[in-house]
Amino acid sequence: MPEELNLSNLQPAQPRQDRKRVGRGLGSGKGRYSGRGIKGQKSRAGSHAMRAGFEGGQMPLGMRIPKLRGSTSKDAMPVGPFRTSTQPVNLRDLDRFADGEAVTPETLKEKGLIRSVKKDVKLLGVGKLSKRLDITVHYASVNAANKVRGVGGKLTLLKDPKPKKAPKTGAARRAKPAADDAESGE
Repeated sequence: MPEELNLSNLQPAQPRQDRKRVGRGLGSGKGRYSGRGIKGQKSRAGSHAMRAGFEGGQMPLGMRIPKLRGSTSKDAMPVGPFRTSTQPVNLRDLDRFADGEAVTPETLKEKGLIRSVKKDVKLLGVGKLSKRLDITVHYASVNAANKVRGVGGKLTLLKDPKPKKAPKTGAARRAKPAADDAESGE
């Protein structure tokens, strides 16, 4: 049985290690260059505090590769490519709700279908809807709205739908100046 612990037999769990004393002569094993090699950036003080992605002063990879065209900066959200200001929810995901239940951004968050209530929610028409639901979202696709109303559900939009721009064809562009001349009476 181990003897009782008191001040006369108190010892550390591991023996203490002396700190490494560099630059104290060739015989010490860490003399001359103190384990840093000869010259260069890594031999200098503060050389190990480089930011992530630093390539020693050469042109970084992020600046060498080609860029996508258009407004892609984070300041331009949600203008850049593949960026959106809405959270999509498909009709097939609404099977988690009971028949006649109210579907709002808050209930969608509770069921784990969206991440945040602060961003707008858009209902998309992927899948089938078999239950009558009272759905309240910010936006909805035409296909989704038709499917909800088709099963007898109610769809309420929190924001006005965005007007679609008519595509400009070559014929429409050429015909437009002629229409302007007719209005001016010339």
